[in-house]
Amino acid sequence: MTHRMKENLQKKRKLQDPGKCECKMMAQTENLIVKMNRQYKDFSKGQKKLADYICKNYDKAVFLTAARLGAEVGVSESTTVRFATQLGYQGYPEFQRALEELVRNKLNSIQRMEVTYGHVAQSEILDTVFQSDINKIKMTMEDIDHEAFDLAVETLLQARTVYIVGIRSCAPLASFLGFYLNLIMEDVRLIQTNSASETFEQMLRMDERDVVIGISFPRYSMRTLKALEFANNRNAKVITLTDSIHSPINLYSSCNLIAQSDMASIVDSLVAPLSVVNALVVALSMKKQREVVDTLESLEKIWDEYQVYSSDEIDHVNGNVDLSRLGEGAK
Repeated sequence: MTHRMKENLQKKRKLQDPGKCECKMMAQTENLIVKMNRQYKDFSKGQKKLADYICKNYDKAVFLTAARLGAEVGVSESTTVRFATQLGYQGYPEFQRALEELVRNKLNSIQRMEVTYGHVAQSEILDTVFQSDINKIKMTMEDIDHEAFDLAVETLLQARTVYIVGIRSCAPLASFLGFYLNLIMEDVRLIQTNSASETFEQMLRMDERDVVIGISFPRYSMRTLKALEFANNRNAKVITLTDSIHSPINLYSSCNLIAQSDMASIVDSLVAPLSVVNALVVALSMKKQREVVDTLESLEKIWDEYQVYSSDEIDHVNGNVDLSRLGEGAK
């Protein structure tokens, strides 16, 4: 076993060894969201500000002292401490430990619904979601590592084969990226992950000349994590698109692209990650302009020859379709 593999194995064991206090802490974490929602109507104005901020920014709140958290929302340190004790914690440190566990495990779908329920009126949902998506893109734009982005582009340009791994809610992102990279690069493979064995079968010939793009957002997929571990052990270069530097898939990555995705709802917002994907596609297209133009010109000829897009049957002025011409080619 190589030194690199031993280090990754040690990290993996740390992730899998929850410690003796996990059950207690998980109970505290689950109760944190429930308690805030149950007591929300009885909170003071300042406490409601704290609850709202924590629900929307728990990944930031976890790093703040009582004084800093209070300053963020415009209340005193004593109000922040009283907020923690009112929720049933012995003090702010115990409250913060529960918050740390919340960030570590993220929220499951039921808890996300609990966070949302009672905080957003039905009539405000559309505006709230739009504003949340706008904020996610702004935060991603401000925080993303431009050097890591440039490294990702150069790494992809040098790859023999590019593998893309993203399942469940991340599958559309992986598919979108795969579609456009296939127009730009010679060998792009979107990993189909119906089973763990099938994943490894598709990655069997991977080596140090190849690049894997792993996409995963909470709740993180173990199948994606295992695929990246396999790629790392094969000395392939790993690029990750995820929500945090603490994401487990970053264990095996040399290039991390971070995009905000948290939303207090049953679903994550993937608007910001999609923007990062768009940026990757544009950057690669600019680097390989001649190849992309040649590919698109060839495709246009094929589309015209095989009438892939029946443009001659559509009146682009009024949007009407001339049905009388359909079927003429079959005569």
